[in-house]
Amino acid sequence: MAAITQVVWFKRDLRVADHAPLAEAALRGPVLPLYIVEPEFWTLHDSSRRHWHFTHDCLEELREDLAALGASLVIRIGDATNVLEELHGELGAFSLWSHEETGNGWTFRRDIAVSAWCRSKGVNWSEIPSNGTVRRLKSRDGWAALREARMRGDLVSLPLPLVSAPPVQSHALPAKDAPMFGAHDIGAVQRGGRKRGLTALNSFLEERARRYMQTISKPGISAQHCSRLSPHITFGTLSVREVDHASHSKMRSLSDNPDPAAQAMLRNLGAFRSRLAWHCHFIQKLEQQPEIEFTCMHPAFEGMREPHFRDDYFEAWKTGRTGYPLIDACMRSLNATGWLNFRMRAMLVSFASYHLWLDWRVTAPVLARLFTDYEPGIHYSQFQMQSGVTGINAVRMYNPIKQSVDHDPEGKFIRRWVPELAEVPNSFIHEPWRMERTVDDYPGPVVEHEASIKRARAELAKRWKGDGFADDTKAVRQKLGSRSPPVTRKKPTTENRQLSFDL
Repeated sequence: MAAITQVVWFKRDLRVADHAPLAEAALRGPVLPLYIVEPEFWTLHDSSRRHWHFTHDCLEELREDLAALGASLVIRIGDATNVLEELHGELGAFSLWSHEETGNGWTFRRDIAVSAWCRSKGVNWSEIPSNGTVRRLKSRDGWAALREARMRGDLVSLPLPLVSAPPVQSHALPAKDAPMFGAHDIGAVQRGGRKRGLTALNSFLEERARRYMQTISKPGISAQHCSRLSPHITFGTLSVREVDHASHSKMRSLSDNPDPAAQAMLRNLGAFRSRLAWHCHFIQKLEQQPEIEFTCMHPAFEGMREPHFRDDYFEAWKTGRTGYPLIDACMRSLNATGWLNFRMRAMLVSFASYHLWLDWRVTAPVLARLFTDYEPGIHYSQFQMQSGVTGINAVRMYNPIKQSVDHDPEGKFIRRWVPELAEVPNSFIHEPWRMERTVDDYPGPVVEHEASIKRARAELAKRWKGDGFADDTKAVRQKLGSRSPPVTRKKPTTENRQLSFDL
């Protein structure tokens, strides 16, 4: 009796290395690698053509890598359950393999539908854990140990050669500019694919990480010294485990070298590995509580901002026309390139949330579409943290003028992205409204800093003092809070934790 086909459903794990579902499927029979282009997904408010451009690069290379192993990547366009139904009619019985996915609410509901379809057809769907996220975790107390055990595990090797499944029709891979992915001008996009991911990893470990912590918050230059691995981790051309292994190996090679440069590199890589752990920590939050995409972690903050929404503030923030030079430079840079370091991301969210009093559910999809490395688990947790609606994190209200002076003192980044200010002298580049003459075609501040922050603090304080606030805070911390031991610092540890995704 012939072995049944093993369908491996690639989602956000677009690689053949360290890919447990592919390896397990290959042990059991002929393999049919499948990628489903889901048109409805690409209409969502947090999807964008920028994401598709990166995915397209990854799929082209994945197809080549699978062909080299003897298997053909099958592309199907349509609803996932309909695609699987069609394959069931063409192949007969098959087994389905994939990684567990912690995505947005739409993918969560889609996976529920696929699970129901599998049960109705008697199809065995094996979902294998991905990175450090633990499904059906009973207590957050044990998560860190489980995550570390996974990271210490060996990378998964493929049994070769792969046995190819009987041929079935594959649709053409849609073009990058196909209409289903939207018509929005996305500017530049970091190139995808495993080879580029490995190149970025190697250059970071060998050279670029030398100035990682020194430049991590500096707009412009941080783009060269942060790892730039986050989109490769998001779309799975690299696994967190293989990045962690490679980083740890480099650290071991430096550990006995007394040279100050080697020791500095060692500290930088240690900081980077801690951010890999926080990457998994935040995705775990969404895994445990999917509704944080839509509702405040702490119920006291529901209804706080929604009635006060202003279209003019929202438009000024989206288009980089707030009158605050660093805010506008960051937004315009993000629109053009799809990347921004974490401190500047946090500042954009803080400004929208506290200065403009915009609800995070309105602003989060905007940045989701712009970030090439949009990762739902990190994105919504961080938006809630930066908006002050978790009840368990220190409120971080960034002063956009101070951030500008601290991180772009000569205004180089500002002048690059806000050319209207090219001729403004350094003494006024952070506050051009203080000059006697106005700047042509550049607005004054949309709000006043001190007055906005005072109002925001007062509004938050009303919720903090409400009945039952402390009890709800305790429940949130128990379910989603970090279990890291307390550390005595001059500044709150939360500030350091918030700077955890400058990958």
